[in-house]
Amino acid sequence: MTALLERLGLAPDARAIVLTCDGLGSSNAANLGVYQALREGIATTATLQVPSPWARGAAADYQGEDVGVALTLNSEFETYRWGPITQGASLLDGDGGFPRTVSDLWDHADLEEARRECRAQLERAVLWGFDISHLDGHLGAIYSRPEFFDIYLDLARDYRLPASLPDPSIDLGFPARELAAEEGILVPDAVVSVPLPAEARGVLTAAVGALVPGVTELHVRPALDTPELRAITPSWAARVGDAHLVTYDRSFKAAIDRSGAILISYRDIRAAQRAR
Repeated sequence: MTALLERLGLAPDARAIVLTCDGLGSSNAANLGVYQALREGIATTATLQVPSPWARGAAADYQGEDVGVALTLNSEFETYRWGPITQGASLLDGDGGFPRTVSDLWDHADLEEARRECRAQLERAVLWGFDISHLDGHLGAIYSRPEFFDIYLDLARDYRLPASLPDPSIDLGFPARELAAEEGILVPDAVVSVPLPAEARGVLTAAVGALVPGVTELHVRPALDTPELRAITPSWAARVGDAHLVTYDRSFKAAIDRSGAILISYRDIRAAQRAR
């Protein structure tokens, strides 16, 4: 029995899925796709990118869904840009936005400026009315290097929030999960995500068929097919496919039903963390 199953009060052989929609706030197409997946599909949570251009639009359409904050320190698209809400100079590249790559961020970011930016993103989400359920990191930048992970862990502790981390099979070079456990931060037992531009359908369907007892987080990036989305990214087709997968695809829902897994949200995990 995993420690998280025990904290959640689930059976020792239970298989639980957190189905996460990434990219809320990144575009209007993403907002439409994510909220549709949460309201009409089987998605159970989403992550908000506070500095992104459509984050305020996501806040305006928020109806109390389970939403966490993906702490955002990168702006990866070539022509579609966003930058720090605190205007930290070390967090800007020469193009006026966040660095496009994680390595560029790590090479140039001042840690205190990064800390102020991440805390400001959380505070803005609270100000907008979001009931923040958990923390995540856009492109993994905030949790994949020890000095940045310290910021991530501090904020999770300060806000009493569970956190998403990479699957245990991924070696970050430091014991992130153990450090989180020492601080009482709950983390899903396993995580499955699919790098763009691939669609998530095949990988996630296989993952559902191979579930073991514990809590597994599955990541998708839903967005509707619009001219805006096609102009922003060449990976638009994968995002549209992800939206269909978690909103309309009966075979995927049937695969989850056959597995015997239950769908849970990060609010369930947050409640278990705060109970102690």
